[in-house]
Amino acid sequence: MEKKISIVSLGCFRNIYDSGVIIERFRKKGYSFVEKADKVDVLIINTCGFIKKAKEESLEWIRKAISFKKRGKAKRIIVIGCLVERYKRELERFFPLVDEWKGVEKFPSSNFPLRILPFHIGFLKISEGCNNNCSYCAIPLIKGKLVSKDIDSIVKEARIMDKEGTKELNIIAQDVTSWGKDMYKNINLSFLLKKILKKTKNIRWFRIIYTHPRHFSDNLIDLIANEERMCKYVDLPIQHINDRILKMMNRHTTKDEIIELIKKIRKRNKNIAIRTSVIVGFPTETEKEFKELLNFIKDIKFERLGAFVYSREEGTIAYNFKPHIHYKIKERRYKEIMSLQREISYDYNKTFLNKKIDVLIDEKENDTFVGRTQFSTYDIDGVVYVKKRNVRLGKFYKLNIIRALEYDLVGQ
Repeated sequence: MEKKISIVSLGCFRNIYDSGVIIERFRKKGYSFVEKADKVDVLIINTCGFIKKAKEESLEWIRKAISFKKRGKAKRIIVIGCLVERYKRELERFFPLVDEWKGVEKFPSSNFPLRILPFHIGFLKISEGCNNNCSYCAIPLIKGKLVSKDIDSIVKEARIMDKEGTKELNIIAQDVTSWGKDMYKNINLSFLLKKILKKTKNIRWFRIIYTHPRHFSDNLIDLIANEERMCKYVDLPIQHINDRILKMMNRHTTKDEIIELIKKIRKRNKNIAIRTSVIVGFPTETEKEFKELLNFIKDIKFERLGAFVYSREEGTIAYNFKPHIHYKIKERRYKEIMSLQREISYDYNKTFLNKKIDVLIDEKENDTFVGRTQFSTYDIDGVVYVKKRNVRLGKFYKLNIIRALEYDLVGQ
């Protein structure tokens, strides 16, 4: 009888990629992958240990997995990933019913990932680890220094996905714009993307996720603007805009440099959607500095934005920064940012009304299909609800946008 394996992948897209690699390894051993953890031989929890909320979610899933095991829904539990890399000893003590603990996946792996997302969406991890050493970030403690995958391996993986029917390929890393700095002298991300574009023909959308303002080059801006298959979408986490806070965060960039970069990106492509992320409540952040960030967001009007409440992480430089901001103040600042962004997002969405736009259909929810424009990343940004029959998953349709919501659109 064929053995079954299921996996719960928490956290970022990089974890989803690793989960696919792990599943493929088990598949080669004769296991079949099932989405639902119901009477499986092996249940894997791929954890996230980046910030407090992510750690809490990972712990909750470990508890759920143990309850599955007690009820006979899972014979064996394996817990892997970032949380284990950081807290293996403590976890072993608290959860003795877990059968195996394993840290982060070794990179690069010889296994190509099994697709565990909608079949038409692909993720390609081009590097692991990070050399930026932001003071708040635990990633170097978990993943280590930057390790890039070589060009030939990346292109080979992209060609496989191109042949398998991938319609959208997301190029991911801790910082994609640092790719190759540990391997090559005169080769950068733009060179790599051009190589991938040249060697593939069926993938229609290419998207880069997790860039750093410090490393965002002019030739990358030009490539996104000029190449039809590159999504007009830039994922550009700025984290803050006040120069003192940026310096304390060790971001190696300034307010003026960030403003100049955004101006360049928008000048080269007026239809670009810029997604950013910001941190509120960083140690010592004053009300004046927070208002500077708030006003900056009001002026720039990012098409997409995510805000995070600062999470104090052991082992990071910022762990010992003082004074820390009271959690109620952090929550209030977070709510102010998100309230402002809802208005900005709604105004942006209204610009699509009565326009025809290409939409990729991802899923079906009851009688409604759910898709995305090139200006949205899967499972992160807003969607397009499609009022149309006989729509096929993984296909592109030119739809008329008939309604704008705060974060989503409705098309027919």
